[in-house]
Amino acid sequence: MTGDERDAPAKAGRRIVQRGLWFEEFEQGAVYVHAPGRTITEADNVLFTTLTMNTQALHLDAHWAAGQPFGQRLVNSMLTLATIVGASVAQLTQGTLVANLGFGAVSFPHPLLLGDTLRSETLVQGARLSASRPGQGIVTLVHTGRNQHGEVVATSERSALVWCRGAAPGAEDGR
Repeated sequence: MTGDERDAPAKAGRRIVQRGLWFEEFEQGAVYVHAPGRTITEADNVLFTTLTMNTQALHLDAHWAAGQPFGQRLVNSMLTLATIVGASVAQLTQGTLVANLGFGAVSFPHPLLLGDTLRSETLVQGARLSASRPGQGIVTLVHTGRNQHGEVVATSERSALVWCRGAAPGAEDGR
């Protein structure tokens, strides 16, 4: 195969590279629904819980948890939080994020149970240009996770520093 033949698919049409949003593309008040959802399994919960050295019996010990108020093990809340934020990456910040600046107002109003399917969405609460970092802006996002019944299982505010259009290193190649 010649070099020209290997490049044929690229020459056939426009190349589209998955990326998040540039600062200018974040619309205050918009809600982004992230798909697909994620069914959280026992293996997911045990792996995350043990990887993070969280030995809470409520996540690991079925017998002990059976005697607690929910009558069963609960999904580790940090796994829930990580999943709802992670679900937003491809749509919002893939390749456009400079850094996470912080999380605030995290809540878990309803437990996520083993076997539940977690669905998430993100509200763009605010956006402003950075005063100290030219070519970058700060977006305030509110992530919400719901189980398959629509019950809110987690919310979190997040501040993220993102690139403005054309300011990111490598931005000229579509990232």
